[in-house]
Amino acid sequence: MSATSRLVLLALVAGAAGWAGLAAGERGITVATLADIAGMQIASWQGTEAAVPPDGGLKQAASSGPVIYYRHPDGLPDWSGAPTKTADGRDFLPVLASEDVSFDPETIVAAPEAEQTVLYYRNPMGLPDTSPVPKQDSMGMDYIPVYAGEASDGGTVRVAPGKLQRTGVRTVLAVEGAMDMVIRAPGVVTLDERRISVIALRADAFITSVEDVTTGAVIKAGDPLAMLYSPELATAVAQFITDLRGNGTPSSGSRQRLQNLGLPDSVINAIAADGRPPVNIALTAPRDGVVLERMAVEGMMSEAGQTLFRIADTSVVWVMADVPETALLGLLRGAEAKITFRGLPGEVFEAVITEIYPEVDMQTRTVRVRIDLPNSDGRLLANMYAEVELNVGNGAMVVQVPESAVIDTGDRQVVFRDLGEGRFAPQNVVLGQRGDGMVEIRRGIAAGDRIVTTATFLIDAESNLNAALAALAEPEVGQ
Repeated sequence: MSATSRLVLLALVAGAAGWAGLAAGERGITVATLADIAGMQIASWQGTEAAVPPDGGLKQAASSGPVIYYRHPDGLPDWSGAPTKTADGRDFLPVLASEDVSFDPETIVAAPEAEQTVLYYRNPMGLPDTSPVPKQDSMGMDYIPVYAGEASDGGTVRVAPGKLQRTGVRTVLAVEGAMDMVIRAPGVVTLDERRISVIALRADAFITSVEDVTTGAVIKAGDPLAMLYSPELATAVAQFITDLRGNGTPSSGSRQRLQNLGLPDSVINAIAADGRPPVNIALTAPRDGVVLERMAVEGMMSEAGQTLFRIADTSVVWVMADVPETALLGLLRGAEAKITFRGLPGEVFEAVITEIYPEVDMQTRTVRVRIDLPNSDGRLLANMYAEVELNVGNGAMVVQVPESAVIDTGDRQVVFRDLGEGRFAPQNVVLGQRGDGMVEIRRGIAAGDRIVTTATFLIDAESNLNAALAALAEPEVGQ
């Protein structure tokens, strides 16, 4: 053979070896797999009978044909088009034509021990078209035979191992444990409605002066807010002083009248101690807090019931969170909550659910939940945005699987059970609570069942395709 012919042959062999390595990698064939196949082929080439490896390999016939290429004696991915040696001086082993590795489009499988029965031939492109005899499609591609052992039985789906690996099918065991349910909900800071005071008069009055109190000012209980003159109040105070001077002690009726007009006991006691009716009456703050609204203006005429000031105690505020309706099952008063605020990055406030409001919002389908937070330093302001995490699990032991394992068809929920050897069975399930990427399975599977978690829609498509092909093939095969 000339040198040019040797070079051409070497290039062809190297290309074939590269294609073989690429095809093997795409189909999940490892060096160990090639070594097992090569070991059986060497034994056949040497005229001996290769032992059946543990992965199900079969005995090979005696090798024949010309030498295609030479391979590394240790089964390493190293080939040569001409006789050569390893670094330690050992000869590369020849691979004859009958020993060359063949790659099936789906996976490498051992030859069947007995001849299989072909049920029908299906379209190579997955179209619902079958034939009882071998044929080709319009593109010249051979129809793929479907053997008796490959047909689905009892609702199971068979998928070749090579296809499983290429599509990334993954499975996990269904486990039994407490459902760790963490719900994240938006919230907003609001004032405690029990700590808001509206200051208004119970009689017509003139505002003679207003203290230096503005909206947002922090005040203490008893601080003066304004001075006012009211003819009705002046008459009641005069009667109170008259009774005090005549009897030494004011009558309960005159004192009660002043209380009914809204004068606090501290002001009434001051009038009694002075013994003279004041011209103007001081209006004082009933509680500690922040002035939310100031309507009093010096010189104005205030009618009975008109709001002059609105004061709120902000030492405790509420966080109102909107929780999805689907989380109601595990929502309980006293459940732990963690709250963060965009305006206070890096800080986490811990509290518990104080109240669950008894209605669902018609628009958002959420339930309002109230959480009380201490705010002695006043950093939490009304209408601040909050992010709330709620632990709503009740600690009950339930069977659960990842949410990705469930296929929701609209009218039912299905998971695929892994039966082994590439067989899968769809199983209707009844779902329960969801939380932290897991979903409770109330009925359908048990703890320990192996469930498909990824590529579930590919298996579902394979199931539907097999069912369609079987339905089309049965009348044709019977002809």
